[in-house]
This record gives sequence, C-alpha cells and structure tokens, in this order.
Amino acid sequence: MKKVAFYTLGCRVNQYETESIKKQFAERGYEVVPFDSFADVYVVNTCTVTSIADKKNRNMLRRPKKINSNSIVVATGCYAQTNHRDLAKMSDVDLIVGQKQKGSIANLVEDFSLYEGKRKSFVGNVFKYENYSEIDFAGLRDLDKAFLKIQDGCDRFCSFCKIPFARGQKRSRNLHSILQECKMLVEEGFKEIVLIGIHLGAYGEDLEESCSLDDVVEKLLEIEGLERLRISSIYPDTVTDRFVELMQHPKLMPHLHVSIQSADDNVLKLMNRRYDSSLMYEVFNKLKSKVRDVAFTGDIIVGFPGEDENAFINTFNFVKEFNFSDLHIFPYSDRERTVAKSLPNKVDNIVKYERFKRLNLLRKSSQNSFMKRFLGKKMKILIESERKDSAKGYTENFLRAAVDTKAKSGSIIEFVPEYIVNGIFYGREL
Repeated sequence: MKKVAFYTLGCRVNQYETESIKKQFAERGYEVVPFDSFADVYVVNTCTVTSIADKKNRNMLRRPKKINSNSIVVATGCYAQTNHRDLAKMSDVDLIVGQKQKGSIANLVEDFSLYEGKRKSFVGNVFKYENYSEIDFAGLRDLDKAFLKIQDGCDRFCSFCKIPFARGQKRSRNLHSILQECKMLVEEGFKEIVLIGIHLGAYGEDLEESCSLDDVVEKLLEIEGLERLRISSIYPDTVTDRFVELMQHPKLMPHLHVSIQSADDNVLKLMNRRYDSSLMYEVFNKLKSKVRDVAFTGDIIVGFPGEDENAFINTFNFVKEFNFSDLHIFPYSDRERTVAKSLPNKVDNIVKYERFKRLNLLRKSSQNSFMKRFLGKKMKILIESERKDSAKGYTENFLRAAVDTKAKSGSIIEFVPEYIVNGIFYGREL
C-alpha cells in the first residue's frame, strides 16, 4: 500500500480542503501517515497570509526529500497559487498545484511518471474562477465538532492582503448543498457545526437568487438535531441587525471572531477597509447589549504604515472597552503585490514590537477580566479531549475549560468554573 502524508498551514478553510484531498488518495488505496514518517507522497497545503507563513511553507517543503529522496512532493494552496514561480526554483518540489486544481491532486500524482521526473506546475488564473467549486463531503472533523465551508474568495482588496490573489473573487456555495452536508454531519453525530469561508459576510452577493449569510444561518438553525452552530470569522460591516437578532438564538453560540485590524479611522482608510470606528462601536454595542454573555475575539495588525501613537491608542482603547476574550495580533509585514507595501510612513520595528507587547499584555488582562465574570456560575462545555477523570473543551462563548468529569469527547456537559490558570477555566461537572 502506498503512503501519503499531509501538512497544512493556515486557516480552517485550508484544513477543510486538505480533508477533501485526503479523501482523493484514500479512494485510490493510499494509507495516510504522519508528515514526519516515510511516505511515497507528501502534500503541503500552503498559506501566505504573513511573511512568516511564507518562510514556513518553504521549510516544510524541504523536509520530505530528507526522509524519502524518491518521494513526490506536492505544493498546493495559497502560496502555491501566488508564488508558483518561486516554488518552481525549488529542487525539493515536484508538483505545484493551484487552487482550481486541488480537486485533481491525486490524479496529477498518479500521472507523475508520465512527466519523466520533471517538475510540473498546474496553476491557473485565480480570477477566472467564477463559481464556487463543489468538493466531496470529506469535511473537517475534530471528533467533537465539524467545519462546514460555505464560501470562498474575496474581492475587497484590503491594502495589506494577498488573499484575493490566492483565492480569487468571492464565490458562494449553493444553499441546498450547504444544508445537505449539515444534515449529513448531524446524522453522523456531530453536535457542533462551525461555518467557515474566506469572507463569510459576503456570502450570497455573487448568487443570482437572493440569499445572504443571515439566510444560511436561519436555515441551519432549523435543522433538527443540530445543537450548536458557530461562526468562524466575520467583518464588522457585515453584521446586520437581523444577524444580531439571530445571535440571540440558543443554538447560535454567543461568540464572534471579528476581523477588525484597527480601530483608528485613518489607519482603516489606509487599509482600504470599508468601515470606520463609529460603525465598529455601533455594532459591538448592539451585540453586547442584546446577546447574553457574548464573547469577542479578533484580528489586529499593529505597526501598519501611518499608524502613529494616537492611532495605536484608539485601537488599544477599543479592545479595552469591549473586553475581548482573546486576540490574534500581527505585527505588520510587507506583502508583495499589495498597496500597503508602497505606503510611506513605515513604522520602525522596535516601535512595532513594543506596541505588540503592550497590546498582548492588554489581551491577557482583558481575557482574565472577562473570564472572572463566570466564576462560580453554571456553564456548558463541548468536550474535545479526555483523560481518565478529566476533559477539555470550549464553553458556548468559546472559553477554554478543563473539567473533572468522566464524560466522553463529543459530549455537552454542565460545569461550574472554580478558578482560572493561563486563560483556562478549571472546574467540576454538575
């Protein structure tokens, strides 16, 4: 039996798509093995959201030949789409496969012998992908919950972002297909479904029929047997009043990961974001006042070109006011093909990382402050991993918890958090 190994960098969408590629190989009789094991084929699903990700892509692609010099090494994903010419210079890479061709990777590998050992690149023009590409329902499962991809691409062209060049224009999945896969996952026993996409809030904008993310959420909430629905990430300007109302539904988890990036109007304008700080305050205040126990997490870039101390303080104060339970903080780095790379007033690296440290300290104190509100109160947790007499998982509002219990993974139990250590609740099952 031939063996294939996978390594996935980046977002849940990439991870979801890796599962569909695994299915391609499994149907051809391949055994999936760990990436550091001896394999006939190695597939690296790449990311290009930061310069650090680019470096890690190249490092991971160099590893397989050291384990098996005769293996076939495949680079696919976002970095393979945007930087295929750079990858073509790497002797460690045999096949470079773009986004559109992901559904044919196993076939391309099987045909590799026809190329007489020559490296080949299969990368098309990502902006010619007009419709959502349906893939087999391989899904992405974490034993306890499943991820459901409903959208791909983004055409906002934020000045710092390469993703439109990696993913192409926005494309929405057919609603019937979404509902069909969700029902299948519920029948398989998954209690929580997480909606994922590159720009979820843009769902339906490209469809002929009138349909939005709000419509998708409303239909999914009607599915019998679904216990928890979660939104992976959303832009603040796509949060409608109807969405805020839907967030009050007991099945829709009271947690939002919001891509805010900055809370300073000048920086937001330089970033080519389509909202300002006043809209952000309006949206967050609505959610905070109407959704019980809602938790906010988010993405923030520090040290963007033109960000002075006052601009940074505006972002700092926004995070402080809304008591974020966690943050993903990224020091700005230039990305090729982006407008921001040529912007003036670059922030000195020392200043950039000093701001990163200050915001990270606020992240920790804000998280601790938010979590303290729930000490001694009854909460629910979906168990994701278990040991002999304890288990770990996430609460409805996406707070990590470790609980004394004998319940199994995939179970939803009630517990009381008694204390907090390093951002994790510790408590006992009721």
